[in-house]
Amino acid sequence: METTLLPHWRRNIYLFLTSQFLSGITSMVVQYAIIWYLTKQTGSATILSLATLLGMLPMVLLSPFIGPFVDRFNKKLLLIVPDIVAAIVAIILSTVGTLQATFPLWLIFISLLIRSIAQTFQMPTIQSIIPTMVPTEELTKINGQLGMVQSANMIIAPALGAFLFAIVPLNFLILLDVLGAIIGISLLLLIQIPENPVIDAPLHVLSDAKFGLTKLRHTRGLWAITMTGAIFTLLFMPAASLYPLMTMGYFHGSVGQAGLIEAVYSVGMLVGGTIIGIFGNWKDRMRPILWAMLAMGITFGASGFLPGNQRGFIWFLGLNALAGIATPFYSTLLMAMIQQSFPPTQLGRILGVLNSIMSITGPVGLIFAGPLADSIGVEKLFTIGGVGTLICGLIMWLLPSARQYDVTLQQSHTLEDTEITKS
Repeated sequence: METTLLPHWRRNIYLFLTSQFLSGITSMVVQYAIIWYLTKQTGSATILSLATLLGMLPMVLLSPFIGPFVDRFNKKLLLIVPDIVAAIVAIILSTVGTLQATFPLWLIFISLLIRSIAQTFQMPTIQSIIPTMVPTEELTKINGQLGMVQSANMIIAPALGAFLFAIVPLNFLILLDVLGAIIGISLLLLIQIPENPVIDAPLHVLSDAKFGLTKLRHTRGLWAITMTGAIFTLLFMPAASLYPLMTMGYFHGSVGQAGLIEAVYSVGMLVGGTIIGIFGNWKDRMRPILWAMLAMGITFGASGFLPGNQRGFIWFLGLNALAGIATPFYSTLLMAMIQQSFPPTQLGRILGVLNSIMSITGPVGLIFAGPLADSIGVEKLFTIGGVGTLICGLIMWLLPSARQYDVTLQQSHTLEDTEITKS
């Protein structure tokens, strides 16, 4: 897509990023508040793992079947309707929490499940929208800036959430989801989102999901990266789901310190996203991806050997800052490569399948994470996650199709541009 075909694209995309920033803060504050409530009330790794599992299941089970809707339906509605549903669920949960002394666990789990379903619709929609709103040569930088926005949310939300959690009852704090929905919907109405050409073929969810899977499997190199990413999720997600318990249980910290560790990690992500947003035009994006996996593996693995006291917590802060810097180089650069690998009219179906495959192993790990952490200690899961990350990075480096994928991809785009110029 040439810049000349997208008048005022920069103003449009930055308004979109602003909407994601403002609506994302409120949603994440509520999410953190719910997780901290569960940690404080139960202190159970099994309960936290179950809560995370419910948050991941919709991504795994529904993503392949949501892609066809993303490619066909109005994308604004696919962003707006989930916000409305999340706001309704927040009102119900707040009302029940006001009428009763405590929140029923079953209702909290249902609310987390519905919030995850809403996000499952929004994530592939946003991922497929970005390539239609910006020129191709700016795609990596804009993805980096989207990562910066998400990191900024993750910096502000834990600190703001910890402060509000201490002074505002949870039943009122949950209503921030309603405010976030109002802000997000209002800004989305002002944004111009290009729609894909109408697909005349009737909607067949199963065949469309098969189409996305076939396209992905026949993209040499990317399929290997996707399968390795699934193994990475299996080994990494159990530790990632137990951050609050690591801080409040192993290091004997407070809710404020749990918020601080999330904020420090997010500051690191913001730094990493800023580097990508400014210097995002790498000739081979697989190199920084592999270096990022090395850094993440070392920092997470080392976290499991720290002493369970406040001195260990200080080291944990430093290691998480480094891990945060590395994280966007894996997630953001990989997403930019995927977006450039397929036409925008096919992205919804392909991203739905890809997100499902890369997430499907997460629930498997989470099933064992809670009981395992309760028996051997939550810190051991960080060591397992770190070693697993290093193994996955080594696998990607050893596979030539994966290691050289971006070089091949950018060469093919260069040839296409040359042929278009000659014609």
